[in-house]
Amino acid sequence: MTEPALPPTLTDLERQATAHRDRPSYGHDALITCDRLVRVFTTDGVEVQALQGLDLTVQEGELMALVGASGSGKSTLMNVLAGLDVPTAGAARVAGRDLLTMNAKVRLNYRREVVGFVWQQTSRNLLPYLTAAQNIALPMQLRGRRAPRNAHSSRAKAGAKAERTRDLLAMLGVTDCADRRPHQLSGGQQQRVAIAVALANSPSVLLADEPTGELDSVTGEEVFAAFRRANEELGTTIVIVTHDQAVENEVRRTVAIRDGRTSSEVLRRTEIDAEGQESVVAREFAMLDRAGRLQLPTEYTAALGMEQRVMLELEQDHIQVWPQGPHTEDGPQP
Repeated sequence: MTEPALPPTLTDLERQATAHRDRPSYGHDALITCDRLVRVFTTDGVEVQALQGLDLTVQEGELMALVGASGSGKSTLMNVLAGLDVPTAGAARVAGRDLLTMNAKVRLNYRREVVGFVWQQTSRNLLPYLTAAQNIALPMQLRGRRAPRNAHSSRAKAGAKAERTRDLLAMLGVTDCADRRPHQLSGGQQQRVAIAVALANSPSVLLADEPTGELDSVTGEEVFAAFRRANEELGTTIVIVTHDQAVENEVRRTVAIRDGRTSSEVLRRTEIDAEGQESVVAREFAMLDRAGRLQLPTEYTAALGMEQRVMLELEQDHIQVWPQGPHTEDGPQP
């Protein structure tokens, strides 16, 4: 007969508390961390929870996509990460910056130095009265650097800005657009110049909201190739909100957002078979949040008639999820 377990001693409790305190915090090694993030809007006295305790980590150097239906919360999340909106509760950190505690001045510097942003509407990305080169140089001029002490220093800084502009135009394949204004550019050229503008101040993170949404498939692929080059050559972390299936399939990680929470992830990796042939293998995972909640796919729950409650059984290496039914009280039957 098994002896009953003894209650923990004070020493045991102290050891457990110390171990918990010394455990690394959630997302401590990530470039972007959202921890139980909440954003509540009030319209005509009615509260709407756009983000409902969302958890997300993004590692430095990732190129990833965020997807979700209209109203899922993905655009709200992008605005929070861009410093354009302030969360209601939870925690959000980007490159070591706490997005909940910033004052207006710090938030402005954050938008100039830490993040770059590319909008879907090409007209929002570029000033119409400036050439492509001037648009790219503008963020560097607005960054708020100290005024040069002498003419030599002034020329050196101007030269560095001009070189940075030329390098970005060349990397993104729009060198011939340097002296053209936006109305003289195609939609794809405008978006590639917009990516250059977003990269001008060497941001830690580049955010893009449906950047191929107004483009045809061929032009969209050219724009995504520009994101890929920025990620590979500059090491910039890039997060793209998209409905474009072609873009989703090109990134290594796609995170789906539903009802204000991350619901699932698709991770892709390259495998080489015995004959040396490469193939990309994709695997979908349900997301488990900090409170232990996960969102089961609607098609799964509908197929099994799962509503309101389910029964769980812990096995040695997995958890079984059973729909409520006649067997609920006595346990699932084979």
